[in-house]
Amino acid sequence: MRLSYILPLRWQESQGADELATYLRVLSPHLDVIVVDGSPSEIFALHACKWGSLVRHVATNQSLRCANGKVANVLTGLAHAKHDRVVLADDDVRYDLETLRRLDRCLDDADLVMPQNYFDPRPWHAIWDSARSLINRSFWHDFAGTIALRRSALPLGYDGDVLFENLQLERTIAAFGGRVHHLPGVYVRRLPPSARKFWSQRVRQAYDEFARPFVLALWLAIAPFVAVVAWRTSWLAIVVAAFVAMTLAEIGRRRHGGQAVFPLAATVVAPLWIAERSICAWLAVGARVFFGGVRYGTGRIRRAATSTTEIRRRLPDPMVGSSRAQPRSHRLFSG
Repeated sequence: MRLSYILPLRWQESQGADELATYLRVLSPHLDVIVVDGSPSEIFALHACKWGSLVRHVATNQSLRCANGKVANVLTGLAHAKHDRVVLADDDVRYDLETLRRLDRCLDDADLVMPQNYFDPRPWHAIWDSARSLINRSFWHDFAGTIALRRSALPLGYDGDVLFENLQLERTIAAFGGRVHHLPGVYVRRLPPSARKFWSQRVRQAYDEFARPFVLALWLAIAPFVAVVAWRTSWLAIVVAAFVAMTLAEIGRRRHGGQAVFPLAATVVAPLWIAERSICAWLAVGARVFFGGVRYGTGRIRRAATSTTEIRRRLPDPMVGSSRAQPRSHRLFSG
């Protein structure tokens, strides 16, 4: 295939390395696979033994100073990619070859395409988090842990000091005049996180919405609104609100045949997920006000993402806005 596959990771332990090696063994005969590994040296060496014969296993470029380490890994991978067409995928994403070929074809008419993830297997927390995807699908689109893009659509890289890196990348390509297509009917399997990682992501995922102030305002309004309605009227209003939430989730589940990969249970728990997101939105505001940002790794990140308008304003030359410009491997911004 005319694709480079970039897999950025940073592991603190080697659990899961054998399963990932099995997956890489399927991919490696068919496309250029680059694993960009920011793991500690002893873990990196173990990964080199397991994957080095299957893929190009490279270390993160340490000259890329990014608060978000994933962006440094992605930019490192883009610099090593053999092809202009690139798939970026988190370490828990599991493509089949036919879906990769489909994304390759979609890039004939786009500069960035974003498929839809689903969890398999489905422990309770994966079902809970699937409700997020369904609500997103009912209104606009979900954000996946994988995308495909033309490297030439990202001529100056993208900002590595933001939390919501996928949205930042999408907005940067759009700012350069790139064509962005969302593919809610193209499904890519994703392994669920551990329950521990799931809990650690609650506030951080809510903090992403600082990049979309209207959506953040909506989540902030829900918890006090429900509390006032329950206090001043009756619990019947809460039941009606829960029914509305499940209806919206079911609309998202049925869009583009989503019922084939999303369980009905995700629709049922949608009201609980909405309640959780509203509470975590307030915690995210607290993290920004009192701590200067949300915790990420060993530090904190304040900005969720930059608006497309602001990215355009910061372009070094208005004539650069061509999605066919030659790629470079450094960031668009430095802070």
